[in-house]
Amino acid sequence: MTTSESLKSAVGAGKLMPAAETNISAYLSAKLPPWAEASIKELIDNGSWSELNDRFYRELEFGTGGIRGRTIATVATKAETGTPGVYGVPEHAAVGSNMLNDFTLARAVIGLFNYTKGYLEGIKDPARPRLVIAHDVRFFSRYFCELAASIWARLGGEAFIFDGPRPTPQLSFSVRHLKAHAGAVITASHNPPHDNGFKAYFVDGGQVIPPHDKGIVAKVGAVPLGAITAYLQTDLSGVTTLGREADDAYLAVAATAAIDQAMLRKAALQVVYTNLHGTGAIHSVPLLIHAGCRVVEVNEQLSLDPRFPTVKSPNPENAEALSMAVKVADARGCGVVMATDPDCDRMGVAVRGATGKMELLTGNQIGSLIAEYRLLKYKELGWIPKEGSLNACIIKTFVTTELQDAIGRGHGVKVIDTLTGFKWIAAKIAVYEERLKKAMGPGWDYDKTPFVERARLLQKHSTFYVFGTEESYGYLPNDYVRDKDGNAACLMFTEVCAWIAGQGITVPEYLDRLYLKYGFYLEDTINIYYEGASGNAKIKRILDTYRTDKPTAFGDVKVTGFKDFGRERILDADGEEIPKQDLYVVSLSNGYRFAARGSGTEPKMKFYLFASDKVGGASELAVVKARVRDELARLKKLIEADARIRAEG
Repeated sequence: MTTSESLKSAVGAGKLMPAAETNISAYLSAKLPPWAEASIKELIDNGSWSELNDRFYRELEFGTGGIRGRTIATVATKAETGTPGVYGVPEHAAVGSNMLNDFTLARAVIGLFNYTKGYLEGIKDPARPRLVIAHDVRFFSRYFCELAASIWARLGGEAFIFDGPRPTPQLSFSVRHLKAHAGAVITASHNPPHDNGFKAYFVDGGQVIPPHDKGIVAKVGAVPLGAITAYLQTDLSGVTTLGREADDAYLAVAATAAIDQAMLRKAALQVVYTNLHGTGAIHSVPLLIHAGCRVVEVNEQLSLDPRFPTVKSPNPENAEALSMAVKVADARGCGVVMATDPDCDRMGVAVRGATGKMELLTGNQIGSLIAEYRLLKYKELGWIPKEGSLNACIIKTFVTTELQDAIGRGHGVKVIDTLTGFKWIAAKIAVYEERLKKAMGPGWDYDKTPFVERARLLQKHSTFYVFGTEESYGYLPNDYVRDKDGNAACLMFTEVCAWIAGQGITVPEYLDRLYLKYGFYLEDTINIYYEGASGNAKIKRILDTYRTDKPTAFGDVKVTGFKDFGRERILDADGEEIPKQDLYVVSLSNGYRFAARGSGTEPKMKFYLFASDKVGGASELAVVKARVRDELARLKKLIEADARIRAEG
């Protein structure tokens, strides 16, 4: 039986998805390297149909984090394994249209180049397309970085890379600093070790958004597999490697995250920091030390190891990921623990409470503490009026705590909600920037204008961005960078801790003060993982049935409101329409609500639960907390059970 006959037979028997057969056939006819063809045929000969479905049932698409997928397969072939490298990494990234490998990467780079070139031609800019690429510590990251740069340069563009791993926020800054037209980071953030990704950025230093993302996807889809073979050999002769100046420039703006540098330096806080084997130690540690902090590192987690061997997941929102750092804090008597993920765009913390025990804070709590402090400080410095201003704003996502809405209202500033993904926060900043540029006229330079003066002008002619945050542990202090910044977040949170310590209380005690001031807010999440092609179908069933068969009640709690962001016209606080997305926000009769969406970066269905209640006084707080926690836990079980029923159809 020929290979083609084997494929058709498997489709007929229901073992292979028709879409997978189409993609496999395309790969086999594209004259790819011998190892890639041998790998596919090995899987076919072994009857590994489930593996082939997972590898080929679709083509990777740009989601909230660009392209992200497995580089190391569940079922590895002999041809891919070859001669294993350091840490046992296979010689080749796993072949498949749904995998992150040489071929999907090459198509992404060529598509991005073609789109960028067309964009420049459209605005009559004669420049060669300029791309900056950074990478984290993951398997194949350096290889993919160099291959992408080589392809870009061979296509006729200018390509810049760093001499080693660098954090995602530095890439965002460098796109603007080098006046590049596009950027990319080779990373899968906090995903498991077998994953990697290609996160694309555009001229503003933010991740690509419509119409650019769809335009890039179209250009990527138009690249035939056969056209990439000429670019699969890496040639760095036309690529520029960035030096110390690029690091110094980023560090200079990251340091501006600290508002009251004198207070922070005087406090001389002792903090425990862990990079979880990722890029964070490159800049976070120097930033903290320069700010006057005494930094204790977790030596066992300093190595840039793509296996992330000391944690189940390099995700700073997980208690397990911080457990080693907490032990160090207890041994050294430190009151603050901070951790960043592999590409250092996210940060999680633990702080010592009044009882002496370390307590984990959620991303919602961290963001709320920072937002309150920065608004107070900006008013104290006169950067925004004491009564507030609707031309100053904090920006958050729809799935971030409503405590920050209350904080914004309390300070008299505008609160903007965006779709999930920090690219939408960056997009709002870009709108405010362009509005000011238009008001100031030709010749005025936004980036060269001192920050305080820019703040004044933005409040006069546009909107001044005070702070941005999302519940998934992402924070951005100002508009120098256009993505969440774990380095700056460490500095911001340390400053908040120093300020709170100066009041003679602990961070959890100050958080209680916020609850007394604004009300008690509690959040939770439900993450339901469904791997592979069959899992993707289950996620789709949940999303589809939420639209066609809307929930009406969860136990005795009735649904009182249902917003469908994929069908309704929804406006933000600026009166601008929110782009369509499969996101649902459900309001409940007890005043709680939840949001439902499919993850853009991982194979899971996500639910975000929000609860709140008024607090009459300090004596009531403990009772209110217990009541809200119990009710939210009860609802969580009901919502998850309903979702799992929907998934099965």
